[in-house]
Amino acid sequence: MSLTFHWFLPTNGDSRHVVGGGHGTPVTAAGGDRPPTVGYLSQIARAAEDLGFVGALTPTGAWCEDAWLTTAMVSQRTERLKFLVAFRPGFLSPTFAAQMASTYQRHTGGRLLLNVVTGGESREQRAYGDFLDKDARYARTGEFLGIVRDLWDGRTVNLTGDHLRVAEAKLTRLPDPVPEVYFGGSSPAAGAVAARHADVYLTWGEPPAAVAEKIAWVRGLAARQGRSPRFGIRLHVITRDTAEQAWAEAGRLLDGFDDDTVRAVQEGLGRSESEGQQRMLALHGGGRDGLEIHPNLWAGIGLVRGGAGTALVGSHAEVADRIAEYHALGIDEFILSGYPHLEEAYWFGEGVLPVLRRRGLWSHPFRGDERIAEHTPLAVSGSS
Repeated sequence: MSLTFHWFLPTNGDSRHVVGGGHGTPVTAAGGDRPPTVGYLSQIARAAEDLGFVGALTPTGAWCEDAWLTTAMVSQRTERLKFLVAFRPGFLSPTFAAQMASTYQRHTGGRLLLNVVTGGESREQRAYGDFLDKDARYARTGEFLGIVRDLWDGRTVNLTGDHLRVAEAKLTRLPDPVPEVYFGGSSPAAGAVAARHADVYLTWGEPPAAVAEKIAWVRGLAARQGRSPRFGIRLHVITRDTAEQAWAEAGRLLDGFDDDTVRAVQEGLGRSESEGQQRMLALHGGGRDGLEIHPNLWAGIGLVRGGAGTALVGSHAEVADRIAEYHALGIDEFILSGYPHLEEAYWFGEGVLPVLRRRGLWSHPFRGDERIAEHTPLAVSGSS
């Protein structure tokens, strides 16, 4: 089975420095270096498509542009790349969401994937008019996905749930194909929803032992539902021709974090209700020392960014080794990113993917056996 790789569209802005934000914290000043215009995001999307990434994740929240609208526009400038659209089910009706997904599939040739984000921060949820607590939000997500899946199956849905109510709901046009549902969460309430509805369960980049525990947990819950989801991981990457070059780049990014920004971001993230976010914070403890928490796994990004806070750092071969290590645990899909996203897509695509191809772990999804370039991108090497 060939590994699946997705890239990331920085709809919060891009930079040669880390752009913070997420989980209730504002985007840092670096987010203005490269504004998230449709033109720039399309450049990244076309590069990812050419290099062999299957899809691209777009985030959701007050800190970034809307994922549905942005990807709908970028999709018209690409041909095959899929879009992993993050959205929060508390912000729209399940019938409308099912209809939107169906429309999206027809207008893009079936290139929608859905990243369902329940929402871990009550303060941000309330700004959008959602006043449920965290456990109730997960319960509502379960009802939401049950309705959506029934609608996609062509059923007429009548439901009076604890949080949602629909009567005689039915789609006149079904999505083809039905979008796959990507879902993450570390709390017991999240695990219950994942077991019943996730096609792909996502985890942030924790050390392999912790990831193995999560996989076993969700796999066990899903088995009781008669289901077998796939597993994916969300990571940043800093990969270069040598380990020394990669760690030098990580050091450059770290040097760009001023102490006041780190302190403010950590205080904000410390109030997060998300169990996954708290697990990310525990990896670095808010300090700059001991950030390599597993060989080639660096927790420095999480000092200024909410959500995914770890990066694979090393030579192309070393990063490939870590990917193989996670794959051996059961991870088949990797959602990656790097600063800046355009250049780092080329570093990974022209550096790591050929290594994985030679090891029989990856093949280009759009080119069959045609070989991709195996060289350092000259336009990038002198400027990153």
